[in-house]
Amino acid sequence: MFGLDINVVAIIALVAVAAAAVCYGLLFSRMEVEKKADSRLNRVKSAETDLNKVKDARDRVQELSKRRKSMQDSIKDLEKKQEEKNRKMGDGSLKSKLAQTGLSLTMGRFYMFSVLFGVFVFLVTLIAGLPLLAAVGAAFVSALGLPRWIVGFLVKRRQKKFLEEFPNALDVMVRSIKSGLPLNDSMRLIASDGQEPVKTEFRRVIESQQVGLSIPEACTRMMLTMPLPEVNFFAIVITIQGQAGGNLSEAIGNLSKVLRERKKMKAKVQALSMEAKASAVIIGALPFIVSLLVYLTSPQYISIIFTDPRGHLILLASGVWMSIGIFVMRNMINFDI
Repeated sequence: MFGLDINVVAIIALVAVAAAAVCYGLLFSRMEVEKKADSRLNRVKSAETDLNKVKDARDRVQELSKRRKSMQDSIKDLEKKQEEKNRKMGDGSLKSKLAQTGLSLTMGRFYMFSVLFGVFVFLVTLIAGLPLLAAVGAAFVSALGLPRWIVGFLVKRRQKKFLEEFPNALDVMVRSIKSGLPLNDSMRLIASDGQEPVKTEFRRVIESQQVGLSIPEACTRMMLTMPLPEVNFFAIVITIQGQAGGNLSEAIGNLSKVLRERKKMKAKVQALSMEAKASAVIIGALPFIVSLLVYLTSPQYISIIFTDPRGHLILLASGVWMSIGIFVMRNMINFDI
């Protein structure tokens, strides 16, 4: 009886296994089809998700490209307007040059000093025994040329001092803005505690705001007394920030870095071109040195070139060719950055 039960159980188990195997065999293909269908459906869903992500990314890139293009167009428009304003402001007249020196010198005083200096040179040359025509020529050159050269020298010296201190002033503005001060107060801080001539220029900006001008307009007017590309960059940055917004401290900080890099590049170019400048000075001075040495050793040999009319023509032609050579060498060793 016990053995019969075991046989029955074994038979039932075998029948169940066989039935399960038959069912699996019959349903295996359908299960694989459903599994593949689910896999394809998941891939399609993930592909749709990826396509949506790609589309969103493409839309973001296109939006950034449009914003960048609009920003570039606005910068170009601002540069064109700024150049037009600079042409109107920096007319290169003597009045604007006198304003750029930082001195309280009017046109009347300048002409009065020029005339007095010309009269002084005229009297000195007459006392020295020069002919009347030569004295008049020396007085004319002294009255017109030398004062203007002095004004140009003062302007360049003041601009050089401004460029040395301007990046430091921008760094002070960056730290002030990061600490919570508005732009107007940071400019006022430089106008009160800065170094000359940056202090004077920012004081004029503050005074322009007090009479009703906006900050971008007041910064643009700085080109009247300091017509430099660096000042133009600063005015453009302030104008763009006023129109488009953004992180002002970061923009001014980047401008400070650019100005420092420009200064380093100018120093590097000056060092690299120093050999060429020395060669140009030696070549330009060589004819005069040789003439002086010949005159000191053999004055009768070279004096004929000053007394004979043909010598005058030779001197004139030599002066023309020397001027052309100096002009060519000057253009070869001067670089704009």
